[in-house]
Amino acid sequence: MVAEFIAAVEAKDIDRALGYLAEDVSYENVPMDPIVGRELTGVVLRGFLEPATEVDWQVSREIVAGNVVVNERVDRFRIGETWVEVPVVGVWEINQDGRITLWRDYFDMETYTSQLSTLTDAG
Repeated sequence: MVAEFIAAVEAKDIDRALGYLAEDVSYENVPMDPIVGRELTGVVLRGFLEPATEVDWQVSREIVAGNVVVNERVDRFRIGETWVEVPVVGVWEINQDGRITLWRDYFDMETYTSQLSTLTDAG
């Protein structure tokens, strides 16, 4: 389920990606405030993906325990000629209906914003 969701994100197929989420999903980008609900998650996801011409989430490790998936990855977004790369640890929970009820990503905000700032300064 998580791998299929990531494939949809990489294809920038937001509608397909949202189909994997429960209606009341909790989307948590730590250290930011949680987003609750499929619709609001879609708004935030579109905002992250819109500037990117390519998306590549490289999963290097994944652990599955019951209905919980934990993965270690590098989320890459190609913006112009530059790749923004953010190391992430994701925690996912899947309900009995096969939908993602929790998507929590841990990352360093400074790593992300400093790369975006460099793009803005260069452009």
